[in-house]
Amino acid sequence: MTSEVKTDAVVLVGGRGTRLRPLTLSAPKPMLPTAGTPYLSHLFSRIREAGMTHVVLGTSYRAEVFEEYFGDGSEHGLELEYVVEEEPLDTAGAIRNVYDRLRADNVIVFNGDIISGADLSEQLRTHTESGADVTLHLQRVPDPSRFGSVPTDENGRVTAFMEKTPNPPTDQINAGCYVFRREVVESIPAGRRISVERETFPTLLESGAHLHGFVDSSYWLDVGTPEAFVRGSADLVRGVAPTSALPGPVGEALVLDGAKVSESAVLRGGSTVGVGAVIGSGVTVDGSVVFDGAEVGEGAVIERSVLGAGAKIGAGTVLRGVVIGDGASVGAGCELLDGARVWPGVTLPEGGLRFSSDA
Repeated sequence: MTSEVKTDAVVLVGGRGTRLRPLTLSAPKPMLPTAGTPYLSHLFSRIREAGMTHVVLGTSYRAEVFEEYFGDGSEHGLELEYVVEEEPLDTAGAIRNVYDRLRADNVIVFNGDIISGADLSEQLRTHTESGADVTLHLQRVPDPSRFGSVPTDENGRVTAFMEKTPNPPTDQINAGCYVFRREVVESIPAGRRISVERETFPTLLESGAHLHGFVDSSYWLDVGTPEAFVRGSADLVRGVAPTSALPGPVGEALVLDGAKVSESAVLRGGSTVGVGAVIGSGVTVDGSVVFDGAEVGEGAVIERSVLGAGAKIGAGTVLRGVVIGDGASVGAGCELLDGARVWPGVTLPEGGLRFSSDA
């Protein structure tokens, strides 16, 4: 289904991704290999399927990496433009910063770290039919107390923006995807840090603007932590999360060209094995992401973990819920458990035992 309303897309990708370190020391979060391709490739596939072609990226950290990889966007059926923040402007400031590149009467804004299955065409239709100034994607979640909640009235209009509370009045939360009328973007003060959630939306509501809720309960995940990143990648591989950018068939594992996987190895849980990676005999890789060129020695067990590019994992090692940085080496027989992070280039000796401390 394509949108009948001419709409620009803006993707905010300026964050430093500190919660995902050490993975983001070498690449911005939206460029991390997620189910075999940069996360942005999956988002771009959804944007294109919704009928949008003009996309503006609001960049800051490692800004050059995006254009080096995606260029003008033509290979993805898109026209990409890049706007660099000279200093961090927060969400609303970043949206205002790209205003001069907007062409259409409406713009849909995405946070660059959300995997979502919401129907973008339906959100755009809701925005047009309601006559809203801003239409927010509101996601229903089982435990809204972990988030700020956004109640709506019987007509779908947003009535408040509430901070985290033990007993929220609704299960609807801000899902980080918004449709703005272009005039509303222009009204945001330029050149300073502004939060769309804490300042822009409450101010608009107080002024009587029409903020509408597009309420949805489809797949939604913020991939800003290592645990969520691994789960999101696995869900894309298994087809739980929607994408048309998967570089291979949906299934229990995705093995990219040039990878070498022993016939006795077990790959499952939506794992990805990157280009040139080597998986030894008797290895189990479950729900994990193995970046390009990583090597896993025989008999190792890798669960819910990320192995950075060129990482080396010794024979018999057990990794559960950990992150191994690019080029790091974990000696044979080590056991690293939930929360452990090994920084790039670090070497752990054979037989070392680590739990949840940084190495």
